Amino acid sequence: MTGHREKLRAAVIGVGYLGAFHAQKYRQLEDVDLVAVVDTDLDRAKHIAAREHTQALADYRPLIETLDLVSIAVPTPMHFAIARDALSAGVPTLLEKPMARTVDEARQLTELAERRGTPFQVGHLERFNPAVRGAAEELRDPYFVEAHRLAPYNPRGTDVDVVLDLMIHDIDILLSFVRSPLASVQAVGVAALTPSIDIANARLQFVNGCVANLTASRISNKQMRKIRVFEHNTYVSIDCAHSTLSVYRRKPDQDGADAIDSAERRFERSDALLDQIRAFVNSVRTGAPPLVSGREALYALEVASQISAVVAATPHQPMPAAPVPGARAEPL
Repeated sequence: MTGHREKLRAAVIGVGYLGAFHAQKYRQLEDVDLVAVVDTDLDRAKHIAAREHTQALADYRPLIETLDLVSIAVPTPMHFAIARDALSAGVPTLLEKPMARTVDEARQLTELAERRGTPFQVGHLERFNPAVRGAAEELRDPYFVEAHRLAPYNPRGTDVDVVLDLMIHDIDILLSFVRSPLASVQAVGVAALTPSIDIANARLQFVNGCVANLTASRISNKQMRKIRVFEHNTYVSIDCAHSTLSVYRRKPDQDGADAIDSAERRFERSDALLDQIRAFVNSVRTGAPPLVSGREALYALEVASQISAVVAATPHQPMPAAPVPGARAEPL
């Protein structure tokens, strides 16, 4: 589709909070021509279009077949229909996470892209974090993984539960580290401020014996994005928020006695979204596989959906409407 065109014709469908950043990043790339931004809120589209010096549209359909690539950043319930139209037209697609509302929708999109041979990347942004990429180079065979992803309450993103909103980042990273089928899932969670799960904990066991313990909360009083990975003679700690990586290895000293060799790497803060979009554009131009393919994102969604289903099926006591008199309130 792209041939030898010097500039690729790109559009962003959905220019809310995140989509507006997609448009900004495409505008920064010299080999991409941002031909339009699309949003059903045409006033919003016009505002972003004026900022990025492009045209605003309320309907993507007349445009789609003229594109070389597209970013889709609409609310999750709209992902399937729009991505299906783009992939059916053979347009390389970068789709924000979670890739769909259901596993069935995600599978249909993945299989459609594979049948058409169309580049399809899903926006699991944390995979472009330099500390995560550095950790992937250090790890061989993890046997225990612990992750905490905590954030204060924000109404944006509450169209899905916390497993699909936040925990799915760590699920995707975990599955990229642990190359083994999932054997079992245990999980608990609570809907506290929204109708869906706001805080959840999951214990995942893999066929090779690796165990992972994942916690996500969107009702915390602090932010945390940390992952700890243990394997034989090695402990790796990743701070995604501060782009730091600590590696501890058991190594004999000069006398042959056990010793711990440690190293900390502090990566320069990178623009992960720009890196993600550059990688997507490179995939479109060269045919290189995307860092997070539709198939990988489908697997992450399958696991996330299992966790949500287990939480929904697990009886739990409702959270009290108010603190118990005289009790000391503990922050989450």
